[in-house]
Amino acid sequence: MLNTEKLRRRVRIKENIPLYAMLIVPLLVFLIFSYVPMLGTVIAFKDYRFIDGILGSDWVGLRNFKMIFAQPQTVSVIRNTFVISLLTLIVSFPFPIMLAILLNEVRSKWFKKASQTVLYLPHFFSWIIVGGIIINIFSVNNGPINFIIEYFGGEPIQFMFNHPAWMSIYLGSGIWKDTGFNCIIYLAALSSIDPTYYEAAVMDGANKWKQITKVTLPCLLPTIILTFILATGKIMEVGFDRIYVLQNPMVKDISEVVSTFIYDVGIRSGDFSLTTAMGLFDSVISLILVLTANQIAKKSGNALF
Repeated sequence: MLNTEKLRRRVRIKENIPLYAMLIVPLLVFLIFSYVPMLGTVIAFKDYRFIDGILGSDWVGLRNFKMIFAQPQTVSVIRNTFVISLLTLIVSFPFPIMLAILLNEVRSKWFKKASQTVLYLPHFFSWIIVGGIIINIFSVNNGPINFIIEYFGGEPIQFMFNHPAWMSIYLGSGIWKDTGFNCIIYLAALSSIDPTYYEAAVMDGANKWKQITKVTLPCLLPTIILTFILATGKIMEVGFDRIYVLQNPMVKDISEVVSTFIYDVGIRSGDFSLTTAMGLFDSVISLILVLTANQIAKKSGNALF
C-alpha cells in the first residue's frame, strides 16, 4: 500500500515536471530581488561606512533606533506618514467599491467599456505628468481655477501653499488617478455573483437600492475585507513619487514623510544606517497593523490567513 502511494507520487511529480520548471524562474526572481536585499537591513544595527562595507562596519546595537526618536524631525515624519496614509485609506478606499457597483449596473455594453477605458487611463500616467497637470491647474499664474475666481471678482488663492487645500488636492489626485484601476478587482468579484440572487430579490419586491445593500454588498464583503487588510499593510507606505512631486517648502511640515525623509537623509546626506533603521521600523509597524486587521477579520470569518 505504501509502495503504491510512493509510486503514484513519483508519477505525479514526473507528469508535472514542466510546471515545476516554470516555477523556477519566478522563485529565482523573488529570491534575488525580494529576499536577498533584506540582508541589507542589518546596517540598521551598524555604523555603516561605505569603505568598510556591510560586513566590515561596526555594530552599534539599537543606537540608530534611539536616534530616530531623539530627533523631533523624525517623529514628525512618522506622524505625517501615518496621518496621510490613514486619510488616504479612509477617503480613497470606498471609491473603487462605489464605482464598481455603479459600472455593474450599467446595461449598455459599449458605454460600460468606454467608461472603463476612460477611468483606467489615469492609472497609466506617471506622477510626474499628473503632478505637472495638478500644479498647472491650481497655479496662481494662468491656472484655470484661479482664472475663474478672478473672473468673478475674487482674489487668487495659493492652493498649493495652503495646508488644508494641499491635503485635499493630494487626496483628490490619488482618487482621480487610481480609483478606475482599483475597481477592477471588485468588478471581477461582482461578475461571480449568482444572478439568481437578484432574481429572487426582484421577486420579493426589492428595488435597486435594496438589491445593492442586501445582495451586492454582502457578496462583495470577503473581497472588501481582503483588500482592506492588504491596504492596512501599506498604511505606512505613502510612496515617493506622488508626495515628492506635489511637495513644496510651504507645506513641508505636513508633507515630509518617511519615503522623502529617507531620500533626503539616506541618499543626499549618506546616512544609510539611520534611514534603514527608519525603514525597518516602518515595516514592523506595517506588519503589526496587518496582523491586527487580520485578527479583527477573523471574527467575521473572512481572514486572509
